[in-house]
Amino acid sequence: MGYYDDHTSQPDDQKPTPKGKKRSGLYGFVGAVLGALIVVFSIPVLANNGVLPYEVTPKNVSSTDNDEAVSTGVDMEAVETLSLETTSEVIEAVDRVSDAVVGVVNMQQSSGLFGTEDSESEGTGSGVIYKVEGDYAFIVTNQHVINGASQGSSDIDVTLGDGSRVPAELVGEDLLTDLAVLTIDSEGIETVAEFGDSESLQSGEPAIAIGNPLTFEGTVTLGIISAVERSLPVDLTGNGQPDWNSEVLQTDAAINPGNSGGALLNIQGDVIGINSMKIAQSAVEGIGFAIPTAVAMPVIEDLEQYGEVQRPQMGIALRSLQEIPSFHWQDTLGLPEEVKGGVYVEAVEADTPAAEAGLEEGDVITALDDTDITDSHDLRSFLYKDVNIGDTITVTYYRDGEEQTVELTLDKQVF
Repeated sequence: MGYYDDHTSQPDDQKPTPKGKKRSGLYGFVGAVLGALIVVFSIPVLANNGVLPYEVTPKNVSSTDNDEAVSTGVDMEAVETLSLETTSEVIEAVDRVSDAVVGVVNMQQSSGLFGTEDSESEGTGSGVIYKVEGDYAFIVTNQHVINGASQGSSDIDVTLGDGSRVPAELVGEDLLTDLAVLTIDSEGIETVAEFGDSESLQSGEPAIAIGNPLTFEGTVTLGIISAVERSLPVDLTGNGQPDWNSEVLQTDAAINPGNSGGALLNIQGDVIGINSMKIAQSAVEGIGFAIPTAVAMPVIEDLEQYGEVQRPQMGIALRSLQEIPSFHWQDTLGLPEEVKGGVYVEAVEADTPAAEAGLEEGDVITALDDTDITDSHDLRSFLYKDVNIGDTITVTYYRDGEEQTVELTLDKQVF
């Protein structure tokens, strides 16, 4: 009966002697000292071999810095140096471009006495001077900023960096990409922005937005490139259906009303995008968009040369099949059940490729060449990206329930 578990008291004659207690305490003390020495001497070895998540601070670092570096795993001196260098780079980038970022006022959309702005409107935005040629300085801005203005009119004013306001002339505009080109007198223009390569961007790179939000001229915001390939659906007709997908850069640099048409810069001060849109919802923060230079530059060249972007056309008015109630698909149009999408031809314009090819109102286009067409976005994307003016394509369509094909030679789009 000499066994007792942890929950049973031992009789007095069975309890350990005081000598046993002293011996046990001595062993514990010696063990603790040895353990502490092992920890102290092993830390440098483990840290320097990457086992521990911090480095041992060199002897020439003060005790305060050493404690902070060890406790956080961060070299605070390096962080401070990096912060100062980044700030200096941002300042230099802004200095390079700031005078080339101007204000744009569309007098057709302004309100108030003598056509001046009483409050922020869609017609007040920003622009970027990107070229000086002879007597003219060229400015790129957003189409929605100058919407309603006429070519050759005095509907648009530009506010320069020194506060002076000069008249501008509209050279051309493009609804799909939301871009427009203006010219002003080149006298006194000394700063021209340089376009950088937007296709070499990576998510996480610094991004600097310059513009005139809420009429605050020359506002600078700093962020990063959140995503380099974003595709945003755009409703051009107001019917709630996407007609086009805009290829944009996403940034968390603050972009507010009035920033539209301003510059998005990289850390070198090159323009990598033209600020265009911002999700205006109270629950959404830090999501802004810019048209990348890779998309903007070809459009700008067309606007300079032709006053418009030259794209091929078929000559039809169209609707996505999904916009038509499904019971009409078989009952009215006679489509087979396997047809799940397409483009309904609402009208055919006279003297166009579609008219010459024999397409008619009520036809449902399901393919162009070997590309399936499920909605109006697919059709526009094929025409504007995959083929050119003068190309001949094969159109697959249904008429009265029968699948047919016809060849069609594309013509220049006429507005």
